Formats: sequence, C-alpha cells, structure tokens
Amino acid sequence: MTDYLQKILRARVYDVARETPLDPAPNLSQRLNNQVWLKREDLQPVFSFKLRGAYNRMVQLPVEDLQRGVIASSAGNHAQGVALSARRLGCRSVIVMPKTTPEVKIRAVRALGGEVVLHGETYDECSAEAQMRCDAEGLTYIHPFDDPEVIAGQGTIGMEIMRQSKEPPDAIYVAVGGGGLIAGISAYVKQLWPETEVIGVEPIDADAMTQSLRCGHRVELEKVGLFADGVAVRKVGEHTFDLARRYVDRMVTVDTDAICAAIKDVFEDTRSILEPAGALAIAGLKQDVADRNLEGKRLVGVACGANMNFERLRFIAERAELGEEREAMFAVEIPEATGSLRALCRCLSDRSLTEFSYRMTEGVRAQIFIGVQVNNQQDRFALVEHLSNNGFPCLDLSDNEFAKVHLRHMVGGRLPKSAREACAGDCSELLYRFEFPERPGALMNFVTSLHPSWSISIFHYRNHGADTGRIVVGVLIPKTEMDGWTSFLSALGYAFWEESKNPAYSLFL
Repeated sequence: MTDYLQKILRARVYDVARETPLDPAPNLSQRLNNQVWLKREDLQPVFSFKLRGAYNRMVQLPVEDLQRGVIASSAGNHAQGVALSARRLGCRSVIVMPKTTPEVKIRAVRALGGEVVLHGETYDECSAEAQMRCDAEGLTYIHPFDDPEVIAGQGTIGMEIMRQSKEPPDAIYVAVGGGGLIAGISAYVKQLWPETEVIGVEPIDADAMTQSLRCGHRVELEKVGLFADGVAVRKVGEHTFDLARRYVDRMVTVDTDAICAAIKDVFEDTRSILEPAGALAIAGLKQDVADRNLEGKRLVGVACGANMNFERLRFIAERAELGEEREAMFAVEIPEATGSLRALCRCLSDRSLTEFSYRMTEGVRAQIFIGVQVNNQQDRFALVEHLSNNGFPCLDLSDNEFAKVHLRHMVGGRLPKSAREACAGDCSELLYRFEFPERPGALMNFVTSLHPSWSISIFHYRNHGADTGRIVVGVLIPKTEMDGWTSFLSALGYAFWEESKNPAYSLFL
C-alpha cells in the first residue's frame, strides 16, 4: 500500500508553487453563522492548484525521460501546470487540447513554452491522442489526477491548511473532478486529524465520484455538464477512488446557480473572480451548512482555480442572484386593459425590479415576465401571495431552467391583429428607447408619467447593474394626441431615441 503521508511530506512543489494563504471570509462567515476560511489556490502562478501535482510528478522523472519530454491532455489548468513545470525543468512539453478550447487558454499554454496540439472535441479524444503520441515519440504522459505523485503534490494543500489553522477545522470542502485534489488532501488530513471532515463537492450534472461512492465501484457517466469545465470528468481515477472511499466523509452536489452565487460570494470577500470549478467547494460549503443547519463551526473551502473566461461573467452575474435567492422570476397575469400596467407597477412600488417584459396580446388577459429582487425564499412566496391577492395571478418561474436560460430573452411577439385593425388610420404604434438614472422609483416615475389613455403595447426593462436603466416602450398613440406625446417626451427629462423604423422592430415585434 502506498504511504501517501510520506509522499506528501516529501513532495517537491515549492520550486514552482507557492504556499497560498488561508484567508478569512468575513462576509460569508457572518451570513452563514460559521467561521469560514478560503484556501487561496487561485493565487498560484498559473491561477490553479494543478501546478503542485504536475511538478511533483515531473521533478521525479529520470533524466532520460525528461530529455525526451512530457505530454498531457488538458483544456485548462493541468495544461498550464505541466507547461510551467516543463519550462522550470528545461524539458519539452506537448499539450493536447480540444479544438473547442478558448483561445485565451491556448495562448496561456504557449506563453509558458508548451507545444499545443489541437485534437478532437472532448477530453477523452485528447487523452487517446496523447497516449498515442507517448508511444510514437517516446514522451512521458503526465496524468491530470490518477497518479500517486500527482496526488501527493495536491496533498500539500492539506498540509498547509492544517499548519495555517490555529485549531483543526471542523470540515474542509474540496472540489472533485477526477479526484486528485480530494484524494491528496484527505490522505494527509484524515491520518493526522481524523476528527476533521473532508467533504467533496460536485456539480449535479458531473457527479461521478458521488455515484461511485454510492455504488461502491467507479461509475462512468454517459455525459457531463460543462459549466464547471475544470471538473467535467466522466470517470474518476482508480487511485483517487480508493483514497476517497477510505477517507472522504461525505459528498455534496450543487447546481449552476449555486456555483454562480459562490463566485459572487468569494468576489465580495476577496475581490477575486474564481472560475466555476474554483468556486465549487464554496458552493458546497454553503449547501452543507443549509442542509445540516451548521452553526459555530470552523469551515475551510478550497478556492482551487481562477482561470475564468471573461465572456462568462454576464451569465454568472445573472444566475448568481437566483442562486442566492435574491432574485425571483414570475409570469404575472394582468387584464388586457388600459391602466392595468400602472396598477401592477403600483403593487410592486416597494420592490426593486430586475426585469419587466410585456407585449400586448389578443384576448382579455396578458402575461408579463417579471424579475424582482427578494430577500429569501419566504419573501418570494410572500410576494406571490401579495400579487395574487391584488388581482394578479402569478406563476413562480424561479426554479424553471428553461425560463432562466431562454424564456427571459425570448418574451415578445407581434402586435395582435385586433389592435392593428383598431389602430388602422387612427393611431400608430410608436417604439422608443429610454435611459434614466438607475435609482429607486425611477421606473415607477416613468410609468405614472404616461397618459392614462395611451395603451402600452410593449414594455421591456432589464437591470444590467449599470448606473443607467434602459427601457423599450411601445405605445399606441391616436393621431390626434401626437402633440401630447411630443410634449410628454420633452417634459420627461430622460434621454430617448425613436426606434419605430428600426428593421429589428419590423422583423420581430
């Protein structure tokens, strides 16, 4: 049996890696009623813990193997760890990456001296190609997780946590992909401080370790979710599974919204932006606190990576509010009659709206898509009841994945035939964009300023987190009241642009 404690104590990682701080998370601690610390592996030179295991494996290779070079298959953090280690050791490194790898990660590997080979669409295809090149070119394959020396390198994180803690933590939360990180940490911690829980965290759509531990053998997933791409592994390693089965106390699974919320939590405490896999442990920590009603505990979350694609930030910011249950989404029914929109806004006057989408429809009732800030789940339920009691039947869509991902961007449609016929010759549908200072009451001020006889046919508002709010409004104005509309625009005091002749409007609205 491998003596992992000895391997970890003798691991050579600090030639390239640094001992990262164990930082308190005051905001999280206060909110969760527990003492929370973050192990800051996002501060490594390659912004990830992967450097530790890669270097520890490579530095122990025979000289002749180093002279021939090494190869790895990875789309991200392991690739950078291998490339940097190879540069430090003066050897050739070949990194096989999927063709779909973002250019920013390809450039990062090349900047570290790695030879990038783009092959296939998945990790499995890359791994097969790398193994083939091993045989053909005499290269040594550096496994991203299922190697005792890689595991030992990652285990130095557990050694640092216990040394940096004034008292042993009650629990350490660790992201799990292939299992190298949790295998190393648990192998060290549980042999010296068995009372400290080591808890693994996986996305609900990439839970290979959770299923494997439940079944008692390694389970291969048919497919995995790719949002937390750093842990998107279909099958955990043999070595890592054996260690997890021996030392890991429990597993927690979390959804995408919870991961996004954890990214925001870490940002608020550190001003650093973790990648989804990097924030996974913190999301699991929060989930476990809620599931077990933990209070007054000493909890550590391993912030294991910060190689974030900038393009993802908008999606993450949007979903974070839902993950924290600070935003709710509703389909609200209103009478299709003049004044209904104003009445609904009055009903929501003490709320901060994040989104408001309406398009006039046929019939006597209309549906409005609304996003609104709430304090918690109970507040959300209370708002549903409040709207219903005021004559606005409400469907809660906050947990509806289709609504969260697609519907909020698709709400719309064309002006109903009956409205077009009623308007023919006598009035026009005008489309305008407005900008106003983003402050409480500004939206309500706009709605109440509209003339009660003007029928609103389109209304869309989305809070983008900027200092200005943006509204698109369609309004049916009788030709006899055009002067009144012009006067309204002049007196409003908001910047505006007419979009009635915009081709996008004519095509889709």
